Amino acid sequence: MKLAISYAFFALVATVMNIAAQELAISIYDGTFGIPLSVFFGTAVGLVVKYFLDKRYIFRFRTRNVIHSGQTFVLYVLMGLATTTIFWGFEFGFHHFFASREMRYLGGVIGLAIGYIAKYHLDKHYVFKDRVA
Repeated sequence: MKLAISYAFFALVATVMNIAAQELAISIYDGTFGIPLSVFFGTAVGLVVKYFLDKRYIFRFRTRNVIHSGQTFVLYVLMGLATTTIFWGFEFGFHHFFASREMRYLGGVIGLAIGYIAKYHLDKHYVFKDRVA
């Protein structure tokens, strides 16, 4: 139960960082590609934050060396591609149907929640399976 609470808390932290990064990006550039760029920027920030939190506190994973660390991060990103499509689908879908910033973010939060549940299982079985103690 403690693991589930920790994972949910870290997912919340990464979600807040993602949305905050989107707000920052859209405040800097609100042109033609402002929304897609802000979503991409938020995704990158959330991904990095979640990776370090998951690696250290959820999976207690230690890499053997710099190469292993890089390989682990690349695998983490690859596992995130499917879950990112869920997140983006909800965020852009809500943006399309409701045409408001608040609803776009609500769609993003829903998509992230669904994606993080799937991501935990992918990471457990494929990314952090060869844990080094």
